Amino acid sequence: MLLEGIFAAVTTPFYPDERVYYRKLEANIARYSRSLLAGMVVLGSTGEAPMLDDAESSEVLAVAAQAAAPEKILVAGVGRESVKATLSLAEAAARFRYDAVLVRPPSYYAGQMSSAAVLHYFRTVADRSPLPVILYNIPKCVPYQIPVEVVAELAHHPNIIGIKDSSGKLDRIAAQVAATSHAPRRTVPVTQVFEAVTARMLDPQTDAEASFISAGHLAEGAAVATAAPATSIKTRSREVGFQVLCGSAGAVLGSLQAGATGAILALAAFAPQAAQEIYIAWKDHDLPLATQKQTSLLKASLRIVSDLGIPGVKYACDFNGYFGGPGRAPLLGLTAAEKAEIEDLLTEIRH
Repeated sequence: MLLEGIFAAVTTPFYPDERVYYRKLEANIARYSRSLLAGMVVLGSTGEAPMLDDAESSEVLAVAAQAAAPEKILVAGVGRESVKATLSLAEAAARFRYDAVLVRPPSYYAGQMSSAAVLHYFRTVADRSPLPVILYNIPKCVPYQIPVEVVAELAHHPNIIGIKDSSGKLDRIAAQVAATSHAPRRTVPVTQVFEAVTARMLDPQTDAEASFISAGHLAEGAAVATAAPATSIKTRSREVGFQVLCGSAGAVLGSLQAGATGAILALAAFAPQAAQEIYIAWKDHDLPLATQKQTSLLKASLRIVSDLGIPGVKYACDFNGYFGGPGRAPLLGLTAAEKAEIEDLLTEIRH
């Protein structure tokens, strides 16, 4: 799977009583599908994945997949504390035609997560996962940072295709690019203009489990979707190596210059166009414009995403015309002053 460009780390909408608001999820995904984003990550940290039970997680994956345009890459966050639970959700993602899974290290027994234990965890998941695996380094949420040498070793696994690194450290991004530069290269299908070919483009038909939504779920606001008609596309091949993705909006341009192939951003959940403009300017070799676009997002990224977290991201979604809504307890809502601050930060940011 080709992982190039900007991906939105999407939120999971909730009703005020904390039920999942499936119709709003569907509407958000449909709107992202009309943007220039390369794809979406569902049930990542921004999606409050630890707050959802297994049934909710599976339904969220199903609804998002049904609403997404076939050309958008879909990545499912499936990290759980055990190999068994992680693989169970990875299998659900495969049924719904996701393109890859994002897997964080286990965190509850962080004191026992030696390099050997982490290597064993990721290798075992990758050995049995029906979808390609993207490693997820997020030291802000998981009290363990995957060592660069462990990333380099895992890069040689045939079913581990990349890493999302949310450390925000450019030296670490560059170190991972260098350490994985000799990893085996893979041949992947791409379109005639060398963009990614997704599973849903090649095989848009979904199985009965993916397309069926119960009457009970309809009452809760889930949306019915029908399978897209099958179409044939012309593809060509391209070789890719291990792909490093930035997870911090404040470090996108520096990461691209260091060799990253793209970024998965919470900021892109509420300002996808602004995030995408950095990537487009960089691809066009317009460094002054890319620098300007990057600089314009720094304050919003630091305050909304880093400081205010999920509640900040969700309110920013509300302000920019997406549905954010409340977070799940114990996450607290924002004060009126914090909401006003977000509105001020987003006044001149394109979304």
